[in-house]
Amino acid sequence: MRPFSAAIFDMDGLLIDSEPLWQEAEINCFRPLGVPITRDLCRATAGLRLDEVLRIWYERFAWDGPDSAEMHERIIAEVTRLIHERGRALPGVHDIMDRLREAGLRLAIASSSPPELIQCVVDQLDLHPFLDSTHSGTHEKKGKPDPAVFLTAAGKLGVAPEHCVVFEDAPSGVLAAHRAGMYVVAIPSVFEPTDPGFEPADQVLTSLLDFKLDRIQTVT
Repeated sequence: MRPFSAAIFDMDGLLIDSEPLWQEAEINCFRPLGVPITRDLCRATAGLRLDEVLRIWYERFAWDGPDSAEMHERIIAEVTRLIHERGRALPGVHDIMDRLREAGLRLAIASSSPPELIQCVVDQLDLHPFLDSTHSGTHEKKGKPDPAVFLTAAGKLGVAPEHCVVFEDAPSGVLAAHRAGMYVVAIPSVFEPTDPGFEPADQVLTSLLDFKLDRIQTVT
């Protein structure tokens, strides 16, 4: 059992039930353009950066009208509005962060969402007292499943990757954390727990409430 001194959390679908809100925002923004985005299509891209999702949609649907940069701004604005309106912490969020802080771990969020949306969620869920840092994958050349977002987050915490435990809800994030050499706890949201994408995870749980601190060794 290796010792851990930091915990890094994904955000959408793990800390906040925002995946349905992302789906709704994409549908709301694309419907006026006649682009047939559905919730099932949105689920398949969970965990990816929005610029990568928009590239996928444009290759598939090639809509007329606003370019991808404009659609990016519209979708972020709509997601932000929906989070302020309906965003709630998923079960166990504050409890697990409190327990990890008490155990001496440093905490961070590493998300594919842009910085302004991370800040929105941190404010909405009142996570400031728990966090040492946040990092957005939009600052990296490649998004998940590339490990860069987690490696940078660990660097900002001053912790070696092998001493980090990562909590993720999507296969792309699980693979990114695994490639970073971190211990991975998967808590599936829009994907089934039996999805092959979760095979690299060290644990697969149904909720943050199921995480047992005694399953890992902490070191300060």
